[in-house]
Amino acid sequence: MNETRHGASWSMAASATLHCLTGCAIGEVLGMVIGTAFGLHNAATVVLSIALAFVFGYALTMRGVLKSGLRFGAALKVALAADTVSIAVMEIVDNGVMVVVPGAMDAGLTSLLFWGALAASLAIAFVLTVPVNKWMIGRGLGHAKVHAHHGGHEGHHAH
Repeated sequence: MNETRHGASWSMAASATLHCLTGCAIGEVLGMVIGTAFGLHNAATVVLSIALAFVFGYALTMRGVLKSGLRFGAALKVALAADTVSIAVMEIVDNGVMVVVPGAMDAGLTSLLFWGALAASLAIAFVLTVPVNKWMIGRGLGHAKVHAHHGGHEGHHAH
């Protein structure tokens, strides 16, 4: 069965999660690069990466919603409603995996261990966040808020 009683498909949930993953990955990598460049401690680098993941996740959503004609404040409210839970779940899983992989946090940007662990952590976070987004969209929450400003289409490719 592909649909819930409210019509949220796995495809729609995967699309919303991929959108979230894009913002998270941009923020994570940028945070790691900045943290490494400035010699920040691991904890400070993680905090910076998480903050940037939220910033880029929200920004990607706002970009699409602003194109629908909403003003900045309203678009920000939609982005916060659409993405906060999804990004939070993704960041908890992603950073949790990075912390439990031996040596990943200390490996540095030039290490295959770091990039392999990051890729694996993002993939695991994606898989675990899709059902969360499916549940939320099926109840009119999360990315369902974005769909209301795009005529309900399933794709997020324009974001």
